[in-house]
Amino acid sequence: MIDIKHVSYRYEDEGLDAVKDVSMHIPAGSFTAILGRNGSGKSTLAKLINGLFLPTEGQILVDGLDTADENNTWEVRKRAGMIFQNPDNQLVATVVRDDVAFGLENLGVPTEEMLPRVEKALESVGMQEHAQRAPHLLSGGQKQRVAIAGVLAMEPKAIICDEATAMLDPKGRREVFDTLRRLNREKGITVLWITHFMEEAAKCDDVYVMHDGAVVMQGKPADIFRDPEKLRPYRLEAPQMASLAAALRAQGIALGEDILTCEDMVREVKKLCS
Repeated sequence: MIDIKHVSYRYEDEGLDAVKDVSMHIPAGSFTAILGRNGSGKSTLAKLINGLFLPTEGQILVDGLDTADENNTWEVRKRAGMIFQNPDNQLVATVVRDDVAFGLENLGVPTEEMLPRVEKALESVGMQEHAQRAPHLLSGGQKQRVAIAGVLAMEPKAIICDEATAMLDPKGRREVFDTLRRLNREKGITVLWITHFMEEAAKCDDVYVMHDGAVVMQGKPADIFRDPEKLRPYRLEAPQMASLAAALRAQGIALGEDILTCEDMVREVKKLCS
């Protein structure tokens, strides 16, 4: 779905290489995390994928379309929708239903086609009962789900989530992540999940770790988090359960290698007890 080939990007006014020779292959239908601290280049990469920035070097293909070709810009953004960090920056209307319809209006979608797409999108994120509410009366998690509905109404093949839960409380983070995970599994939408939350990355299919603009690690979550010491040079900590499991294994306790969540730990402890 998304192919990134030796891409670099320089902020000329700052003389800064924010992305350095990055290559990734994001398969259709996957749920892939890009993990890294602030300043690692992951948000710049998101803007490159969506065509907001153009590569200084290299090439990005979204569903086969080159993002550097200006003729592809709007088609790329239709096929790969973007969810940003602050939901308030994406909400433009005074009523939820109108907000979800905003992108479709810009695309010139006929009203008779627009209405069912809006209803379907709201239903997909569990917000249909809030369709007539004012967005500013919603919780942070609900606002972000409305933003997701606005992207879904445009029927994208992929959704890029750039720190989509960073400004939410734990409950809001969980409901937004779970919504995207469900849409990925049920509808086959490719999700690129950009985050600095270890627990979120641990629930993804694949993980890329970025540091100083470059990809420094790549693999399944269990591979990335198995040895917490390997993450420390990049100022990252493994999920709590992965760190606890590593510490217990070091004490000679026979725990499995793929413990990432509380549920995983409970499963392994039950095995030991039996």
